[in-house]
Parts: sequence; structure tokens; C-alpha cells
Amino acid sequence: MSIKEKMNHRFGDLQGGLFTKVTKADVGENVGNLIAQGYTMMSWADPFFPDPSIPASVEKTMIDEIKSGFPSHYTMPMGDRKLRETIAKRIKENYQLELDPSRNILITPGSDSGLLYAMLPFLSEGDEVLIPDPSYPSNFLNAKLCGAKAIHVPLYSKNNYQIDIQEFEKRITNHTKMVVITHPNNPTGTVFNKKSLMDLCDFIKKYDLVLVCDQAFEDHIYDDNEMIAPMTIDGMFERTITTFSISKGLGLSGLRVGYIVADDQLMDVYYGGTVNVLGATNTLAQKAAITALEDESILKDYHERLLKRRNIAYEVFSSIPHVKVLKPESGILSWLDVSQLGTSQEVAAYILEHAHISVNEGTPYGEQGEGYLRIVHACLADDNKAREAFLKIKECLIKLAKEKGL
Repeated sequence: MSIKEKMNHRFGDLQGGLFTKVTKADVGENVGNLIAQGYTMMSWADPFFPDPSIPASVEKTMIDEIKSGFPSHYTMPMGDRKLRETIAKRIKENYQLELDPSRNILITPGSDSGLLYAMLPFLSEGDEVLIPDPSYPSNFLNAKLCGAKAIHVPLYSKNNYQIDIQEFEKRITNHTKMVVITHPNNPTGTVFNKKSLMDLCDFIKKYDLVLVCDQAFEDHIYDDNEMIAPMTIDGMFERTITTFSISKGLGLSGLRVGYIVADDQLMDVYYGGTVNVLGATNTLAQKAAITALEDESILKDYHERLLKRRNIAYEVFSSIPHVKVLKPESGILSWLDVSQLGTSQEVAAYILEHAHISVNEGTPYGEQGEGYLRIVHACLADDNKAREAFLKIKECLIKLAKEKGL
């Protein structure tokens, strides 16, 4: 028996690209190698990547803090108190929800670790987790890493990927313990509307389930869509764990700051395990996050820029023959149906080879992802350079269609 075979079976079949080819953008050296070769990366959900994007106010805070010498020290594992107070104020302004900074908020080193930590205390072998499909790949993998089984609940393009509660009802069993959603949805950009969320919350209360809601893309909502946080719906706060990030809305992915909001009965457990599982979030990054959240001009500026970028992307992608795309309702992502041109892997590889642009295959986002591509249209700071990249993708797909006789 090899030493690897002694690993927990939940982890044993993970692959990091050392012995087999891995195409997922955030695994292994693949992205680093492409960057070194001068490829354009539109496969990382990192606004303005790779261009500099630290706002002046945040940069000043970071420089001043470094000069003070304090960032060489820990904060409390639960997070900087002023940052938690700033978040509580923000939640009150956005969702009219009163939070106690010392009982309801936990700072995490990014929302990815926060998402896994949110799920970890609840799940054991044999549990089942209902997850909309398509959805963020970590939602599915985290369930497995916690010992549970991810149950895919299909969302359909015909109704813009809104929740059909009957699809959840079909999959409820005595083993169902949790529902995990990314809202707004990654990769589709869908903002779940009031009916979808009310139906889902009624379902969760009916079957006495736990909801984990990832709101990493909450900051940029377009076209008068309403962003409703499930934790604010009657009877849901005590059974909802919500994760947040400063990476997507504020374009500060590299700082690795996220946070969890939950009822204090749950938060007591999270606080108790934080130092063992997560550790304290980077001190300098937390100080920078305070400024980023307090400086309202940053979010306003980015909202205007990202709305414009969304429109440019949709204008180009919707004009590609044999490709279908819905206009994203939020965030920084475009979700393209390229099924007429080939599989996700084939089309993504063709774009990589002929346009030297990396995009995401749809298959990691669930069973509904085959035949789709996810493109991070917010990459690159300059709109003209981004448009050029979109047009290269268009030209490439037109060429592929001709080769296939379409």
C-alpha cells in the first residue's frame, strides 16, 4: 500500500496537476505558466487582473500601517474589532439588520476558507447537501471534504437560472441536512429574486435544514434587480450562515479578507474553533479592509466601471453566431452557451490555442455546465484592451464554427 492510500478517502482523489493534466484555473501551476508565456487570463474571478488596482486611500492606509510597525503582530482570531464594527454598520445600511460585532461576525482569510469553515461543523458522513447546479465548484467539493454528499439541483437557462423549488422537493431525503447557494450566482450572474428566495427559505424551514449562503458577488447588482439576503427573511437568521468577501466588489482579491455572519449560538462554535482551523487573518490586510469598506467612493466608482464592462462584454458575446448568452444581472462574469460548437473542454482549449486567452470550462460548475464557458469579463483595467480580448474570442469562435461547417 502506498502512503497516499492511507489518506482520508475524501481527499485521496484530489489532483493538483503534478501527475495528470488539470485544466481548472486555480489548481496547480497552469495559470502561472500561461502568464509567463504572455497569455491573457480571463479565468480568475479577480477584477482588473493583472493590472494595479489598489485605491489610493487603501494604499495610504497600508503604507502608514507598515510604518507604524504594528502589522507584524496578530489580531484576535475572530478579527480586528474596528473591522467587525465597520462590517456591522455596512450590514445595517445594506440589509437593515442589527448585528453585534462581538457576537455575530467572524473575519476569515478570504471567503473560500470561510465557506468551508461555515459548512464544516454541520456535516458528517452520510449527510446530504442540496446545491443549485450550475454553481461555484467549491460548494460541491466542500460537501465532499466534510464527508457529505453533494446533491445537484438543476437550474435552467429558460428561466434565467432562478430557483425551481420543485427540483429541491424531488431531492429531499432523510439524510438532507443543508442547502448551499452562491447568491448572486457564480457562474451565471443570476440574482435570485424574491420568489426564488421565499420558496427556498420556506423549504428550508419546512424540512428543518441549515442554509449556507455565499454572497461574494453581492456588491454589484444591475438593471434594478433587488439583492435580498436570505438571513434577513423571517425565521432564517438562526439557521443561516452567510459568507462575504472584499475580493469581488472591491477588487482586493489579493488581500484575502472575508467574513462570516451568523447567529450567536452558531458563532460561539465558530469562535471556539477559529484559531485551530483558520488562524488570525492577516493584520495589514484587515487594516486595509477597514479603509476599503469605509471609503464609499471606491464601490461607487467600481460599480460604474463594472456595469460598463458588463455591457461591453454582452454586446460582443451576444453577437457571436451559434453562441447564446444571458445578460448577467450582477458581478463580473459572463456565462456562454457554446454547446453548438463543441464540449466545454474543446472550445476552451481552442480559444487558448488560437486567441491565447484562458477562460473557464463550464464542467467544474456542475452537471449543467457542459457546453458552457465562464469568462471573467472584468479582467484587465482598460476597457479597450478588454474589448480587444472579447473580439479575439469572437473571431476565434467564428473560425471554429466555420471549421465545423456551421
